Amino acid sequence: MAMTEYHPPTDPWLDILYQDTDLVVINKPSGLLANPGRNPEHYDSAWSRVKAEFPSAELVHRLDMSTSGVMAFAAHKEAERNLKAQFRDRIPTKLYYAEVWGQPESHEGIIDLPLICDWPNRPRQKVCFEHGKPSQTHYRCLHTFSLTSLMALYPLTGRSHQLRVHMQSLGHSIVGDEFYACPDALAYTHRLHLHAAELSLLHPATGETMHFQAPCDFYPQMPNNRLASDYQLAAPLTTTTADAQTS
Repeated sequence: MAMTEYHPPTDPWLDILYQDTDLVVINKPSGLLANPGRNPEHYDSAWSRVKAEFPSAELVHRLDMSTSGVMAFAAHKEAERNLKAQFRDRIPTKLYYAEVWGQPESHEGIIDLPLICDWPNRPRQKVCFEHGKPSQTHYRCLHTFSLTSLMALYPLTGRSHQLRVHMQSLGHSIVGDEFYACPDALAYTHRLHLHAAELSLLHPATGETMHFQAPCDFYPQMPNNRLASDYQLAAPLTTTTADAQTS
């Protein structure tokens, strides 16, 4: 599906959560591409904005345009190699919040469904047991409301649209999801309610464990550093290969 109109948010232009000589971390807004698209009108992106402030910055992972939250960049090539190796080896741990349609019967569980690109309908992904890549998500229902529920999602692998397809497969698509939501869930809100709330990784120069957190507009009362208490849930698998994009 081609992007017909692109009007990324501009206020704030760049929300920097952390910066040093090796690492830059931002809070990416929903509606902003992670990296430039093919067409000139799609050049504006999280990466291009970071590059304007930090010319040697490099992209090391991505978030979907519609997904908001923590996004890390390497400040130079050496840091890029280190951080990309961490994402390749599934060292970083991540926590997302999602508001989904309906109330899940199970309070907590692991979704283990292999995913592959649905080429005739790309960028949509689909479950495929024959050719799909292993994909696992640990979920926990935090709150239920009259129409929706708030979920904590811990991706154990990092496939494109993984969280969105896995929630749909659970029967509770993320509200505001233009690709996978039912009509009522799509109309419920103006944006995808999927937020990369927390990210922990090793500092590319010192090896120190770094934790970053971005506030969530649809969950303003989110606790501080849930990853620390839920680390067992967020621990990455050792049996599959992960991509660098999850949402």
